[in-house]
Amino acid sequence: MIKYWLTLSITLALLTGCSSIRLIDSQVQSVNAQGAMSLQGAHYRFERLPSQTNNPAAGLAEQQAQVALSASGLVRDDPGAQLSIQVQARATTFMTDPWGRPVFGLGMNSYWGRGIGMNWAMRLPPPSQYQYEVSLLMRDLRSGQVVYETQAAHSGPWSDGEKIFPALMNAALKDFPNPPAKTRRVNIEIPR
Repeated sequence: MIKYWLTLSITLALLTGCSSIRLIDSQVQSVNAQGAMSLQGAHYRFERLPSQTNNPAAGLAEQQAQVALSASGLVRDDPGAQLSIQVQARATTFMTDPWGRPVFGLGMNSYWGRGIGMNWAMRLPPPSQYQYEVSLLMRDLRSGQVVYETQAAHSGPWSDGEKIFPALMNAALKDFPNPPAKTRRVNIEIPR
């Protein structure tokens, strides 16, 4: 009997340990278009579009980006900046069918050749999925030229953007300032 409880306890501990981490898999595309400017250790400031000026979400996205930018070796220095960085973050919710394909509206069926009926099968409502996207655009303040551009996107069943957006910022800046030339998958682990 003790052996049974010990085995059960160990199994539960292992299962709990495995489920304490979540993998955020992102599709990342980055382009380094720099000329003579060195991006490693560069000083930057944030630049907002007019539509972001009074948007509190823009400030939150910048805070999350600042942590990832610091980890990549960039230094925030508004008065002594060499780069301006625009940050954009977006989350979209959509419903899926039982096979995970997006559903963009109610399904309509012909009912015995007359009229229209709705077909929701056995699942009301269909499950939601979330699409998260971030992008960073870096400009040389002297020339106004874009020197680095990166985007990361993730789709999944989780609605906790406050945990997912920082992971996406880290994924977008993976391999900075010399990213691979092609779109790649970047996995970031976050706590559940």
